[in-house]
Amino acid sequence: MWQTAALDPRTKLILVLTFSSLAVFIKNVYILFILLVVTLVAVRAIGGDLWSIFRKLQRFITIFVAIIVIQSIFTAHGHVILQIAQIRLLTDIGLLRGVQTILRFFIVIAAAVIMTTANPRDIIQGLIQWKIPYELAFMVTIAIRFLPLLQEEAKDTLTALQLRGVNLKKIPIFKRLKTYSYLLMPLLVSVLMKSRDLSVAMEMRAFRAFPQRTSLRELHFRRADYYVMLLSILFFLMLLFTAIKIS
Repeated sequence: MWQTAALDPRTKLILVLTFSSLAVFIKNVYILFILLVVTLVAVRAIGGDLWSIFRKLQRFITIFVAIIVIQSIFTAHGHVILQIAQIRLLTDIGLLRGVQTILRFFIVIAAAVIMTTANPRDIIQGLIQWKIPYELAFMVTIAIRFLPLLQEEAKDTLTALQLRGVNLKKIPIFKRLKTYSYLLMPLLVSVLMKSRDLSVAMEMRAFRAFPQRTSLRELHFRRADYYVMLLSILFFLMLLFTAIKIS
C-alpha cells in the first residue's frame, strides 16, 4: 500500500476528477458498480479511511430510499413492482435510476476522501505550480478546511440541545424541522465569526501585499505519480468507451 505522502496532491486531484467525471458520464449500473469498487480500492491503497465513508453513508439510507420512490413515482413507464391505489411506489425503471443516483453519490463521496489524505499546504502549492492564481488555490483549500469545522459546530450545537433535555428522535418530524431551523441561525453566526477572524488574521499577515509569492518548497512528480496518472487516463478512456459501446 502506498504511503499517504508518496503521491503528489496533483496526482490525487487527477484521480478525483477521473472518478467523479466517470460517475457523471456513465449510466450503466454494472459499470458504475465496477467504478465504485475501483474507487474504494484506490482510496484504501492511498491510505483513506473506508470505515468513515460507510459510517457517513449510513445516515443517508432514508434519503436513498426516498430517491428510489421519487424516481418511480415520476417515471411514466416501466413495470410496476409496488403500487398503492393508483400511486406507483416502485417500478423497475425507477429502481434502476435510483440505484444509478445512489452509486454516483457513493463514488463522488469516496473520491473526495482521496483529497483528505493530502496536506492542505501541498494542495495549495500543487495548484500554484499548475499556474492557478494563489488566491483561488487558497480559497479552495480554505473551503476544504471549513467543512470539518462546520460539521463540528453542528455537532456541538446538537449536543448542547440534547443536554437541555431535548430528544430530537422523539419529536414529530415537522417540529423537528422547525427545531433545526432554530439551530441554523447560531450555526451561521458562528461560521461568520470564524470567517471574520480568518480575514483579520490574513490582513495581519499582509495577504496579497505583493503581486507574486515565493515558496520555500516545490513539489516534484515521482515515478509513482506518472504511473498513477497514466493508469487513471487509460482507465478513464477504457471505461468511457465501454459505456458508450454498451449504450
